[in-house]
Amino acid sequence: MDSAVIPGTMSPSFANIRVPAAAALLLSSIFAAQAWSELSDEWLDVVYVPTPHQVVSRMLEIAKAGPDDILYDLGSGDGRIAIASVRDFKVRKAVGIDLDPQRIKESLANRAKTVVGDGVTFLEADIFKTDFSEATVVTLYLLNRLNIRLRPILLGMRPGTRIVTQSFTMNEWESDYSEKVEFEENGTKGTRNVFLYIVPAHIDGNWTLDDGTKSWSLAIRQQFQRFEGTATIGERSVEIRSGRLSGAAIGFTIEIEGRQARYEGKTDGNTIAGPGWTAKRKY
Repeated sequence: MDSAVIPGTMSPSFANIRVPAAAALLLSSIFAAQAWSELSDEWLDVVYVPTPHQVVSRMLEIAKAGPDDILYDLGSGDGRIAIASVRDFKVRKAVGIDLDPQRIKESLANRAKTVVGDGVTFLEADIFKTDFSEATVVTLYLLNRLNIRLRPILLGMRPGTRIVTQSFTMNEWESDYSEKVEFEENGTKGTRNVFLYIVPAHIDGNWTLDDGTKSWSLAIRQQFQRFEGTATIGERSVEIRSGRLSGAAIGFTIEIEGRQARYEGKTDGNTIAGPGWTAKRKY
């Protein structure tokens, strides 16, 4: 995470103006707020708090990080998550991004102490202005409002990309898994909440499903990894129930003549396929 930014003081052009103490305090507050606002686009007002090493390991375990993965740590602090992902989980490539030059300096020093070779890179950059679309795993420990600002970017990543956050959530986007992780470090015991989000495929819209015996028109309404809607055949329409996505994997139920028919499969762009059935997107 990035260090907090302290707003600047009053502009020198006001230095010689005499005003009552209360008015001076008000002016000071106004200019501090203005300075904070002007800096907010370039600095993330988040105080750096290191993630305990036990929590780092568990985050990477929950993400199922491994040799086929490319990991990006957004707000990477002293680099411990990126370094651990390569050193302990053999991730193919890890990139830490942080806006604070002091954190990057610490990260490079920590990398030099560890045998990770060129597998770990650190960028002094704004996470909102940096392309991390190649990632298969993204880790972050940011405030909720920053998570929400990142959310559209994350949801636009490849289905199946794993996002692991610490302490803060994605609000309406419910986690696919969560865990309270205990730690003991430097004489301090505690717990941190860890949340896993799996980027779902985008299936909102109209589809035609063919199971070899009948053809259904599906109208799907998606809300993150959950979805509902209607399935229509002829003049008869029934609800789509228990619709859920896990990356590209999909499952839902349609009631047919009083019986629940379960459909499971995988999405691939404008096609969904499962055992004995296919669906194609309508335009």
